[in-house]
Amino acid sequence: MLNPNADHLQIIIVWILLVVSLTIHEWAHAYTAWKLGDDTAAQMGRMTFNPIVHLDIFGTVLLPLLGVPFGWAKPVPVDPSRFRHGISPQFGMFVTAIAGPISNIVQAVTGMSLLIVLLKFDLFSNPDLQIALLNVLYIYISMNVLLAVFNMVPIVPLDGSRVADFFMPRAFRPAWEAWVNLGPLPLILLILLPRMTGVSPVQSATQWVMGHVLAIVTWFLV
Repeated sequence: MLNPNADHLQIIIVWILLVVSLTIHEWAHAYTAWKLGDDTAAQMGRMTFNPIVHLDIFGTVLLPLLGVPFGWAKPVPVDPSRFRHGISPQFGMFVTAIAGPISNIVQAVTGMSLLIVLLKFDLFSNPDLQIALLNVLYIYISMNVLLAVFNMVPIVPLDGSRVADFFMPRAFRPAWEAWVNLGPLPLILLILLPRMTGVSPVQSATQWVMGHVLAIVTWFLV
């Protein structure tokens, strides 16, 4: 996501886009939990668009600025015992978890819509400004696609683990519990895999999605 060889302005712009994307992602978790009856995150000041309360020094600052191709924010606390009557803890945690990746999809679609408008209509007399905005929007779209894909990986503590847990058939429960008990070890391996092998399943999936995004944009421009 951040290229260590990029100029300082580009690094700052991309980092700002990352912070915005992660802030909305974490807000979505907090807001959804609140709507389901759990105000834990709201009471802790996490149901806000203020990025400062969501920043993780390592995941939101150090890693991205060092060139690691993604980042994360502080996880939003959720207490399933505080969900409203009639909402099971499993369902509540599933909805709260998936709200994060959905927020990234919404951001990507919003960015794609703006990209189409900029390409379809000549809104700026300065071509350099238009090209710069197009680049920013492309980065914003691809960033949110990457965050959605990454967070849907069924590995603890990613959102995908909560989603997978909700849909996991009973027959596969023992194997799933054994997988969950590995904790963050699979996540560490997933992060190190590209550097060790040059292969990144998350990046490959992101590129596949972005290929379809560009196809949609092209379709609107024809």
